[in-house]
Amino acid sequence: MKSNMITVMKKELTRFFTDKRMVLTTLLMPGLMIYLMYSLMGQGFASQYEDSEDFKAKVQVESLPESMKPVWDQDIPMEYTELSGAQEKETALESLSEGEGEYHLLVSFPEDFDTKVAEYDVSSGQPAPAVEVYYNSSDTDSQSAYVMMTRMLDSYESALANKFDVNPGEEGYDLASEEDISAKMFSMMIPMLMMAFLFSGCMAIAPESIAGEKERGTIATLLVTPMKRGHLALGKILSLSFIALLSGLSSFLGTMLSLPKLMGDSGSVNANVYGIQDYLMLLLVILSTVLVIVAIVSIVSAFAKNVKEASGWVTPIMIVSMLLGITSMVESLCRTEPVWFLLPLYNSVQCMNGIFSLNMNMVNIAVTVASNICYAGIGVFVLKKMFDSEKIMFSR
Repeated sequence: MKSNMITVMKKELTRFFTDKRMVLTTLLMPGLMIYLMYSLMGQGFASQYEDSEDFKAKVQVESLPESMKPVWDQDIPMEYTELSGAQEKETALESLSEGEGEYHLLVSFPEDFDTKVAEYDVSSGQPAPAVEVYYNSSDTDSQSAYVMMTRMLDSYESALANKFDVNPGEEGYDLASEEDISAKMFSMMIPMLMMAFLFSGCMAIAPESIAGEKERGTIATLLVTPMKRGHLALGKILSLSFIALLSGLSSFLGTMLSLPKLMGDSGSVNANVYGIQDYLMLLLVILSTVLVIVAIVSIVSAFAKNVKEASGWVTPIMIVSMLLGITSMVESLCRTEPVWFLLPLYNSVQCMNGIFSLNMNMVNIAVTVASNICYAGIGVFVLKKMFDSEKIMFSR
């Protein structure tokens, strides 16, 4: 069994690596093109948050002035709780900084705000009374609430002839750390891109390896040898998985290197927040995912009569995988219960999301890897049965 599998794998790897054009287009070009494209797009990228009609922010307020209470109750779609004392403010800031708790903002008015505003002379050249708005930009709700609040305060300020300022000076009012911002950005973008990269790598090689050999008639030579069909199927899947993994890693590397440039070199996105364990778990998830994808594409290719037909059938499956990748961007579609990690492809997306968001769950990763290996094993069994069918393998 071992020698037969190695023979098949050598054949597939030799066919691939001796074709310079295929190596260039499958391994080198994806990562290079992604890097160049994202680098050029860098200054044009802007992350926008839209206020949800159903979203009602919860705000903690320090020293809320009497003049603001009627305005808030009537015109501001936010629930607020008043703070009392420096200790409560410190606790609220810490909770907001860590992304914990139910509150999205902390708004701090100066003591005797109404009196100071009434006494302030715009032409005096003195600093105006300042309203401080603390938020956490790694939390979408906090970011949305901040936009709503600053918009309202700016409007209120204009009505008072600019007698107070909002977030003056250079103090950091965004309490999200560089680690939080990087984790949020990577967890939203990379899972979807990674699924597209892995599927693209598989589509570039698997149809040619199976449907292509059917089309050329060379599959018959392999099938009449004394080799067991199961060994042939396993050898095909392992060799194709290795090549697809290299292609996916090339694209992944290009993305990781270019993402800071895509964000405009702001310095807020930094891949150094991840450690060796994170990358090892990611590699394990990617390896098991590649096995599943290759098994799916191989089965479809075995059914197809030629490469063109195989590519046409695989494209809708790739679109489905990319739609599953989008679930990492929608919080309501992300699940943490282990049972959800039995779903192929969805489980890989959610594991990547957990790893990149720094919320890695080892149980869910174990469930994902184990189930993916089982699905790949089922794929090998199905492919072996298809190789046994003369009707399927010799249909042209």
